[in-house]
Amino acid sequence: MVKDNVIEVCGLTKRFGAFTAVDGISFAVARGEIFGFLGANGAGKTTAMRMLCGLSYPTDGRGSVAGYDVMTQGEQIKRYIGYMSQRFSLYEELTVKENMELFGGIYGMRRSEIRHRTDELLQQIEFAAHAGERVGRLPLGWRQKLAFMVAMIHKPEIVFLDEPTGGVDPITRRQFWTLIRHAATAGTTIFVTTHYMDEAAFCDRVSIMVDGRIKALDTPASLMQQMQARNMNEVFVKLCR
Repeated sequence: MVKDNVIEVCGLTKRFGAFTAVDGISFAVARGEIFGFLGANGAGKTTAMRMLCGLSYPTDGRGSVAGYDVMTQGEQIKRYIGYMSQRFSLYEELTVKENMELFGGIYGMRRSEIRHRTDELLQQIEFAAHAGERVGRLPLGWRQKLAFMVAMIHKPEIVFLDEPTGGVDPITRRQFWTLIRHAATAGTTIFVTTHYMDEAAFCDRVSIMVDGRIKALDTPASLMQQMQARNMNEVFVKLCR
């Protein structure tokens, strides 16, 4: 594994019977990089992400995440990553602080660490005054930011974000991306899927999956130049049509 790469995969494949969901993909992601993982519905990106998160083992190929083998060390991988899904995975009946304490415990943090990290993150998103509010009563955009902080509570090397901004307004999406850039600047690697092509332009590099294979991988600017496209939406349409 290259020293500055926290994700490396080569020929990663996942089959379900006769159906190949992920077909021999290869790429690497550097520490602190914002890596966009794009593709139409059914392209295989969610299946690929599950393998990288240690939730599903590959049928073939090889790879490592945070230094651990995706073929054999899925449980170790889970300790060094954070994960945020479109549904946010928060407990709505618990308060903001209780959610953070719960997930800190799940990640194996000591109580003193949880208290310090909770205070630090709530200050960062200007949420300290709402620590005692039930999550279910919060606006969608607030829950979104909280879910990201929960995924970051144990200071993971890599955070996987699966369509994290679905259903929120453009202003809130931009605020969320400010949090992403702040985390990446601090050294956390961000691996993100999104259907919003304007968000793809915020990534350092993007890959685009089509029918289980990576059809393109480069910086947004380079992809636009290669495809003679005005924006990432045109790039996506040309590759996936």
